[in-house]
Amino acid sequence: MLEPGTIAPAFELPDQNGEMVSLSDLLGRSHVVLFFYPKDNTMVCTLEVCAFRDAHDELLEEDAVVLGISSDPVDSHLHFAERWKLPYRLLADKDSMVRKAYDIPKTFGLFPGRVTYVIDKQGIIRTALNDPLRASHHVRSALRTLKAQRTS
Repeated sequence: MLEPGTIAPAFELPDQNGEMVSLSDLLGRSHVVLFFYPKDNTMVCTLEVCAFRDAHDELLEEDAVVLGISSDPVDSHLHFAERWKLPYRLLADKDSMVRKAYDIPKTFGLFPGRVTYVIDKQGIIRTALNDPLRASHHVRSALRTLKAQRTS
């Protein structure tokens, strides 16, 4: 995993609507909560995306944009986002290049990992959390980091 203090690697990926999202377009304006998850429509992943959905207003209050990334295709993300009424974008990393750039470890050596990064407005990673099984822990960690950034 990338360590806090590291500059976040640049990327550009399509979201669930096929629109391109670039990290560089967000920096300077917002913090970015970037969460990598294994697969759409699986139990723990659904819990995680819904936890970010339920905390979305609070994350917006902390001046943060939320982005979820998996290797699922755009159409899978579209159905997943619609089904669970997600107010943020899911990005399709089909060739796992962004996952590799962010050095996401595999879970149990087999499955794509579950990691959340909080990136500040200057593009510096402020926190990195690898917790493959406790989906709601990712949201709480992101919020703690964002609130600490506001008070520092």
